[in-house]
Amino acid sequence: MYLEMTRGSAPWQELAQIAKRSFSDIDWTNPIPGTSFDAAGLIALADLSTIAHRTALTGTAALMDALVLCPGIHRQQNAPELSKGELPPTAALTTGYIFRVENQATVAFLQGVGVTGQLVTITVESVRKGSWHTFWMFLFGPSTSIFASTLVVIAMLMTIISVTLLLVINDWWGVGILSILIVARLLNILIIRRRATPGWHGVPEPGVDGDLLILLSQDRWIRMRGSVDALKTVTSGQWLKNMTFFESSLEAIATMLVYISAALAHNATQSSQILLMLLLLISVGLLGVSNKQEATFYMHDHVVRANSHPKPYARRLDLAKELIKETNRHDWAVSLGMVKAEDLGDPPSAVSPTL
Repeated sequence: MYLEMTRGSAPWQELAQIAKRSFSDIDWTNPIPGTSFDAAGLIALADLSTIAHRTALTGTAALMDALVLCPGIHRQQNAPELSKGELPPTAALTTGYIFRVENQATVAFLQGVGVTGQLVTITVESVRKGSWHTFWMFLFGPSTSIFASTLVVIAMLMTIISVTLLLVINDWWGVGILSILIVARLLNILIIRRRATPGWHGVPEPGVDGDLLILLSQDRWIRMRGSVDALKTVTSGQWLKNMTFFESSLEAIATMLVYISAALAHNATQSSQILLMLLLLISVGLLGVSNKQEATFYMHDHVVRANSHPKPYARRLDLAKELIKETNRHDWAVSLGMVKAEDLGDPPSAVSPTL
């Protein structure tokens, strides 16, 4: 019996030897002969806003984000443009004051959660501070979704694995190209962190609660609640300060590095070009899904989250009347143009001041 099994296994041993020789004969630096991937580096130049969108969601940039290599690295400083210039009129339901939301990142988040013809209620809370929390935020940034965080970590690991594989096959051009992209990311992260430092947010009002109604375009209505100081932090002032000459110079260097990496990509081996192309495409997909999974928004140690399902209204007037009854005042509604004072029946209060 043993002799029969030994004899029967001989063909399989021969097939294994043939497969081993065939595998060793593959030129892993040029796995697909006759096909050119010299333009793979051009993918890095695509004007995608995925990285900028993550910057707006987190309110800043984390150190480990440098390992998330996606198309659009050179567009990160344009994150304020995600709000498309909208400055939605806002009413303080508790005081009647009328102003606008000036923080572009907040507006971009509200545009994402808003639903046409429905009222979305969100809350603003301060985040606990501590040495460990500060260190973690510096490395990885904020996140409340385990799934979203996992996707970002996978993108980071993919970059580490890619560099390791390039080192194994001794493709120093490939290693250099990825290193250039990482340096470009680091420079942009440094600029974002410098620009995102807290600035002017008005006079502090500790212990006072606030309640805002924000009217976005496309008939999207947001009710934002929290302490007045928390509301000021996420709605007022300037999110990203104007770049200084030093920061503008760093941005120019980072942008040029991205273009240089694309120009040098043809020097890498075919396997490195394929690896670079797959890394950029898969990473941008992972980061895009991660952004969509994030249901919260962070700004200067405060978190903004939707805490209820959107409530539909047949018309905006119904919303105004309901909130007027709840707040027992209508000056804010008149100032926003949601109602006419003479249509309310009661003597109109003074027109609310505008900030």
